[in-house]
Amino acid sequence: MKKKLPTVVIFGRTNVGKSTLFNKIVERNLALVADIDGTTRDSNISEAEWNGINFNLVDTGGIMDLDFLLDKKAETGDIEAKVQKQASDYLTKADIILFLVDAKSGILPQDKEMVQLLKKILPKSKKIILVVNKSDNVGLRKNIATFYQLSMGEPVSISAATGSGTGDLLDIVTDYLNEKFPLLKKQGKRIKEEIEAEILEKQKRHDEALKVCLIGKPNAGKSSLINKMMGFERTIVSPTPHTTREPQDIEFEYQNRLVKLVDTAGISRSGQKGAKKTKTPKTIKDVKALEKMSIERSLHSLNKADIALLVLDINEELTKQDAKIIEEIVIRKKSLLIVANKWDLIEEKDTKKFTEKIYDFLPFATWAPIIFVSAKTGNKVKKVLDSLIEIDEQRKVELSESQLDKFLSRVIKMHKPAKGKGTKHPHIYKIHQVSVNPPIIEVKIGSKDNLHFSYVRFLSNRLRERFGFKGTPISVKVLRNKKIHGAHDGNNGPKKIVTRSRR
Repeated sequence: MKKKLPTVVIFGRTNVGKSTLFNKIVERNLALVADIDGTTRDSNISEAEWNGINFNLVDTGGIMDLDFLLDKKAETGDIEAKVQKQASDYLTKADIILFLVDAKSGILPQDKEMVQLLKKILPKSKKIILVVNKSDNVGLRKNIATFYQLSMGEPVSISAATGSGTGDLLDIVTDYLNEKFPLLKKQGKRIKEEIEAEILEKQKRHDEALKVCLIGKPNAGKSSLINKMMGFERTIVSPTPHTTREPQDIEFEYQNRLVKLVDTAGISRSGQKGAKKTKTPKTIKDVKALEKMSIERSLHSLNKADIALLVLDINEELTKQDAKIIEEIVIRKKSLLIVANKWDLIEEKDTKKFTEKIYDFLPFATWAPIIFVSAKTGNKVKKVLDSLIEIDEQRKVELSESQLDKFLSRVIKMHKPAKGKGTKHPHIYKIHQVSVNPPIIEVKIGSKDNLHFSYVRFLSNRLRERFGFKGTPISVKVLRNKKIHGAHDGNNGPKKIVTRSRR
């Protein structure tokens, strides 16, 4: 959230359409929308623009218990308490509060109590706009006069679902911001040019950013790890599984690098299967469907990242689900860093023993480094960030022809190429790198040769041993020369063989 921009906060009881309005204003589906109380747990934050005025827009979690705004239950660890505490913090920082009520349900006792409470805890100068959402037809709009009873000024009727009335609402918002922050209007063209230049710079930095996707089973400690990295409670933390329902993009600077973290919803076995089959509905009717949608978004977030940061609870036994998660990572050719969290709860801290245990269960991921951390105490969290930077650099390593020629000469002397079938050893003519991020290596052999898969694995291991590629899968592809009788050598095209290694 940009501190130099004004802040507009969408506030109201649960299920009045805050997330729908948020999505409509920012013109992107950043917040999940469902007919379930408490769907929005973390506050969604995005930059919005109207009439040339930019501002930060915050979609708060629905307030369910008014006592939390008065700090009467501030010490509880309950997830909903933390949602509401986070929402109250944004209220105090807001320049404008859009107080949402529901035209269909009318004025509820909770609406009246919240109005009185807002007047009690906020200064009179705080700008609050009463917004009557779900005014979807003429009959509902006629009943808007009822909301004058709340004594919050003139109500503004809208339908966030259809967009009706949202333009008039944004006119009111930007008119007030122009009045409160006259420089926003006076700077005019210069601000617009700065914003456009900033967007271009932001896009460039985004393209070059270190993109990391946090992934793992529910309650492994992903949000806690992010909060320790950031130094403040950005995401809601709770022992309740699926606390984080929406992927939260968080950007920050580390060692002069822009790091983009996506805190995904915890992936569960049943939900993972459902995520591959179920299309995203516009509205969700049950909690299971909501969790499946969260998981679908999490897997989609993995596609946008270069590095997967798999968070494990080291106190729990590894399961087939953990192996399946890593399979999803490897299939997408993502680099991998394994974080064994909750290390502070282990009595006998034998890292060698636990490392062997993890690798024995995940033999196809022994190239992924493991860091034993405690997100609760912050122990080794900095090492996680340092390793992410190093893995990103290793993922982009580009080997020259001379480096690979010397490498090939050395490994052939060490171990002759093993034949897949036939009587003679295959001849390797050339080895070269065809791409980076992730690295792909091609090995060229004779037209009648066959290279055993074990030798492909041998090459992959020696490449990693010699050049690093820390935490990054290496794809080694074997190409066979296609012999064409009567054709010049230069016209002989290579024939691809599916043998490869990601080790």
